[in-house]
Amino acid sequence: MAKKTKTRDITIMESKGTFSIFKDRKKKKEDFEFSGILALRQLLSNERARMLYTIKTQNPGSIYHLAKMLGRSFKSVSDDIKLLERFGFIELIEEKTKKRIRHKPEIIVDEVHVNIKI
Repeated sequence: MAKKTKTRDITIMESKGTFSIFKDRKKKKEDFEFSGILALRQLLSNERARMLYTIKTQNPGSIYHLAKMLGRSFKSVSDDIKLLERFGFIELIEEKTKKRIRHKPEIIVDEVHVNIKI
């Protein structure tokens, strides 16, 4: 049985001489609207791409562990994780360890399609 591919669609639309980006028409517009292509580039930055790759290939057990793997501060990684989670690239799985709850990042998409409508 073939694994089902999970795809995330991002649409860029021309509007009065500028581009706007919408992730999902079913969601509230203000939750997923960007003000231009630069914002998409920031969402899909090289640092976030490296983060997604590390999550996919090394399977870190927590955000803290991911930060250590990347050699970045916990706060920076946590902020990036929240953004990637908000736009549906990853999901945080709660795991209980002794007296703590840790959040394990998991990638929930296999492909991202960017559509440009002019």
